[in-house]
Amino acid sequence: MRALILALAAATAIALPAKAQDATVAVTAIVEHPALDAARDGVKAALAEAGYKEGENLKFVYQSAQGNPGTASQIARQFVGDAPDVIVPISTPSAQAVVAATRDIPIVFTAVSDPVGAQLIKSMEKPGRNVTGLSDKLPVAEHLALIKEITPNAKTIGYIYNSAEANSVSTLELLKTEAAKVGLTVVESVATKSAEVQGATRALVGKADVIYVPTDNTIVSAFEAAAGVAAEAKIPLFAADTDSVARGAIAALGFNYFDVGKQTGAVVVRILKGEKPGDIPATVAVGTDLVLNKKAAEKAGVTFPESVTKRATKIID
Repeated sequence: MRALILALAAATAIALPAKAQDATVAVTAIVEHPALDAARDGVKAALAEAGYKEGENLKFVYQSAQGNPGTASQIARQFVGDAPDVIVPISTPSAQAVVAATRDIPIVFTAVSDPVGAQLIKSMEKPGRNVTGLSDKLPVAEHLALIKEITPNAKTIGYIYNSAEANSVSTLELLKTEAAKVGLTVVESVATKSAEVQGATRALVGKADVIYVPTDNTIVSAFEAAAGVAAEAKIPLFAADTDSVARGAIAALGFNYFDVGKQTGAVVVRILKGEKPGDIPATVAVGTDLVLNKKAAEKAGVTFPESVTKRATKIID
């Protein structure tokens, strides 16, 4: 009888899916804004789909640095002291802080435009050590093609960025190269904190035919300030992230950051199941959406060509 009971127990164990082991995942972002928040939520969703559910077998910790690099470093050190199973830094500044704080705890960065240039990893193919993740490297050539398609007469493009953000600096160099190919001259304007975004945008009035905002966390966190100035000056404002379209950009061709978060979460799951982060190639996130804002376009005196509206994933009226 005992043998029969053991046999039935074994058969039941085989029939039931393996339960995900208890895990702690610590997530941090340099600032809170829709794109980064969506990435965080996507990570949590991917974990839940894999059987890691908060309050059951998952401790999910989140902290924002509120735009302060010093706070980002403090959060990184706190996380290292807490020793979670995986740390997920969202954005380049947060990733740099976490990578500097530990060589032991697995790290999966996300929403980082140039992880090699930011010295987070040695290469995308073989990141090495305890780090891997997802890049949201911008398809700048495609962005410029869209800008020229919507505003064919534009000759100058304003670029608002924080010169302290490594991803924004690398994007600027790429932008200059690609802009020259399509007959656009880049005009730079720097804001080192969110309170300076409005002034940096005003500095482009009369100098830029269109304005382009990259996935710069400082600028995006105060995007409405830039959008207000652009609307007042009737300058078409383009964004690199689709979440900023509802906030006043006329158009964006970019990633769905909830999906980026889910792709990141899938990598976290692989590590929780035993893979080493340094053995997992870092990748560029998959997928782009085209989102248009008709009201913002009208304020800027822009009419979308039919070729653009036909391709749009979403049109905000």
